[in-house]
Amino acid sequence: MPHETFGLVGESGCGKSTLGRTIVKLYDPLSGSIEFEGRDIAGLKGKDVKDYHKDVQMIFQDPYASLNPRMTVGEIIKEPMMIHQIYATDAEREARAVDLIKIVGLKPDHIRRYPHEFSGGQRQRIGIARALALNPKFIVCDEPISALDVSIQAQVINLLDKIQDELGLSYLFIAHDLSMVKHISDRIGVMYLGHMVECGPSNEVYHRPLHPYTVALLSAIPIPDPKIAKAKRRIVLDGEIPSPINPPTGCVFCTRCSKATERCHRETPQMVQVGNRQVSCFLYEK
Repeated sequence: MPHETFGLVGESGCGKSTLGRTIVKLYDPLSGSIEFEGRDIAGLKGKDVKDYHKDVQMIFQDPYASLNPRMTVGEIIKEPMMIHQIYATDAEREARAVDLIKIVGLKPDHIRRYPHEFSGGQRQRIGIARALALNPKFIVCDEPISALDVSIQAQVINLLDKIQDELGLSYLFIAHDLSMVKHISDRIGVMYLGHMVECGPSNEVYHRPLHPYTVALLSAIPIPDPKIAKAKRRIVLDGEIPSPINPPTGCVFCTRCSKATERCHRETPQMVQVGNRQVSCFLYEK
């Protein structure tokens, strides 16, 4: 949806980042479709992919590895504009780079510096400025705060919120921290072993989870109040996530689910509507 943040959560290895990279065409899907503004972009090639990238950009997880150490900040931000020939002259691109640097909370003279001269939080701001260079409509945020100190994470989240309000952007916000995703997201999707198991408004998913996997994820969130934390029941899942190459038959979560039945091991549940949410679980079939 326009101007919406969709949060995507799940354990490491469940396919969150792969999905994000497939959406921005860094990977090609083996099957299925990816629709953007009513158009299937899965099969786009050449110039069509280039045009698509004007609308869809990505903020990467690692602010250290995602910036070219041989380029100045100004060159990093101007590179997408040069590739897509957004402005006619370098002076115009330079002016745009300065504007973007200021939007993300850095100083204009920072465009002359190199990435190694900045902290992790500042580097992530540079990555955000680069993602904004083409005036996109949709940005995939691939765990943009996971490599940052806790004190810096809130600053980056607030910056993304501010930019969204000012520019009318839509985000796919990928993370493994459900509490942080709740803070920034309008809707949340919970992913397990490459499958979406629950999806709905963030407050409903966070406070009234339906799928057993979502319940387990939420039970692992620390609670500051020791009295409440003591009364809270922690759900520890048995075993490890199965291999995506050789997933279990039936429901992908059946090997770790305390509520699994024989049917769960035989059949794959489909997404069903439960109020404002969708959930992939036989417990909610009518």
